[in-house]
Amino acid sequence: MKISYHGHSVVKIQTGGKTILIDPFITGNELTDLTASEEKPDAILLTHAHNDHVGDTVDIAKSSGAVVVAPVELANYLGGQGLDAVGMNLGGAKEFEFGKVKFTKAFHSSSYTAEDGEVIYGGMPAGILFEAEGKTVYHAGDTEVFGDMEIIGKRHSIDLAFVPIGDFFTMGPEDAAYAVELINPKTAVPIHYNTFPPIKQDPEQFKQAVKQAEVQIMEPGDSIDL
Repeated sequence: MKISYHGHSVVKIQTGGKTILIDPFITGNELTDLTASEEKPDAILLTHAHNDHVGDTVDIAKSSGAVVVAPVELANYLGGQGLDAVGMNLGGAKEFEFGKVKFTKAFHSSSYTAEDGEVIYGGMPAGILFEAEGKTVYHAGDTEVFGDMEIIGKRHSIDLAFVPIGDFFTMGPEDAAYAVELINPKTAVPIHYNTFPPIKQDPEQFKQAVKQAEVQIMEPGDSIDL
């Protein structure tokens, strides 16, 4: 399994000949190395409805035929846009041909702003547990630290965790380091920082605060093999 990071919260997983994109905010993301029109994933997984996470989902899914897996209210909206969308909810898991997806808690908000300014309710925000090839990847989505992260860590042996550190909209470096202690992954990667002025952070601060897991600071385009 190859996992690559592409700025903000964009993660790509390649496994078993399939490609999965998580939160493909590409257009308007100055940190990404990707071009939306060139992405042809088999699946897109979404943590919540904010525009900087849904991103280019509609265009990419229409051009590639990717199935979109998202919290149910967001999936219902995207299904209305002509996408093949599967709606799930917190605690639910499903085996797909590309791997197993399970949605977890995240404490945040979730709404999508359409081009005409309409604000669409996106349901509960979520984290995502992805399992394939005997490995588990956790994408925490946008969230604060919360005690049930310890349950997530105890119930799942997490090989790689992506956690937001930007502060302002999510937890900052110190809270994110404590979240890693609760999640107990083998490796942690900071995400959701430096994209916009309010979330400017030094990831080294997060790395130095984490004591019991390896921290890998990934630049856009960097990858990890599990």
